[in-house]
Amino acid sequence: MKKIGLSTQIFLGLALGALMGYVVPDLAGHLKPFGDAFLRMIKMIVVPLIFSTLVMGIAGTGDFKKLGRLGGKAIIWFEFATTIALVIGLFVMNVTEPGVGVPLSAATAGSDAVAAAGQHSIDMVQYVLHIIPTNIVDAAARQDMLQIIFFACFFGVAVAHIGEKGTLIVNFCQSVAEAMFKVTNYVMHFAPLGVFAMIAYTVGSYGITMLIPLGKLILSVAGATALFIAVVATIASVFTKINFFHLILALKDILFLAFSTASSEAALPGAMKRLHRLGVPEATVTFVMPTGYSFNLDGSTLYSSAGILFIAQLYGIAMPIEQQLLVMVTLMLSTKGIAGVPGAGIIVVAATAAAFNLPTEGVAILLGIDRILDMIRTICNVCGNCMATVVVSCWEKELNKDKFNRLYKEFREEKL
Repeated sequence: MKKIGLSTQIFLGLALGALMGYVVPDLAGHLKPFGDAFLRMIKMIVVPLIFSTLVMGIAGTGDFKKLGRLGGKAIIWFEFATTIALVIGLFVMNVTEPGVGVPLSAATAGSDAVAAAGQHSIDMVQYVLHIIPTNIVDAAARQDMLQIIFFACFFGVAVAHIGEKGTLIVNFCQSVAEAMFKVTNYVMHFAPLGVFAMIAYTVGSYGITMLIPLGKLILSVAGATALFIAVVATIASVFTKINFFHLILALKDILFLAFSTASSEAALPGAMKRLHRLGVPEATVTFVMPTGYSFNLDGSTLYSSAGILFIAQLYGIAMPIEQQLLVMVTLMLSTKGIAGVPGAGIIVVAATAAAFNLPTEGVAILLGIDRILDMIRTICNVCGNCMATVVVSCWEKELNKDKFNRLYKEFREEKL
């Protein structure tokens, strides 16, 4: 008998929890501690995972003298694309508002937490000063992600510039990161129970109609992803004089593999081979693609921004534009270095939600549809990195329009 996969278990947890909350709401009301226990396990992962991956990523590629021209151009494009992903994610969520209409202000979060979030206002000067930690141990204890990210960035750059002496620190951070990836894997096995408990409690308290926003969220994220790919492809086409929509067509089977498996790693070998077939030099492909898997998580950043706003909307918490801009900056940094880690997107959303005083209990609701959202963001991650690789190749004058068109035509004729 084939073993049921984790994503299927989580979906079953969502369905059974909703059913139990609807049928026996009184009994479902006693299940909240199980959901809280899962959320506490998620929170315990955040600090070591984010810190170690950030330091490892920055120290490993933060010496721009070593990276040279190719690395500099790649990172410029990565940050440009990531910014577009965040802007589109926030824009679509503000327009569609999938979480509005089903208030959960007391369903899965304490009234005190929601009240604190609702009253959260921003003094920009004080907020910027607050980002700078006076004691990193205290910041870690409080799980203040903005302060942890600030320190990790400085620390990573310092490690990168002390040469061989920093190798020990990089290796240590890599070991910590790998250990935390394994811990994340362990914790995610409790996800079906956590989702079951939180959804049962929520539906028992507020009725089955609270599940409607989840369908709206899926459609919103899918629409935002399609819009992002279209916008970036158009900009890249204008910049390079190459038709990037032809590139997407040439990659359609690779993208379908990424979508169906929800694994960027599964699509990586085929994507690299296909780009080389279309004329991108192997040296550029082997450098930009793996680097992009740490620095160019377009789908993950778009999803994270959507998830944060969804939680805020679900609990009826207003997020002014200046606060959303700070969310953008936070996600731009906190999503680095976690590509391919099961459940890492949820951890980033949970950490960012906590940093902005949003109820992290909303994360359990997102988990119920995370498999579908993961498929959507994976196709965006793979497509974004493939486009970035071609952009950098054109920027380096390694690939011209005529060469690409000729190779693309040969490829299409062979496929037909």
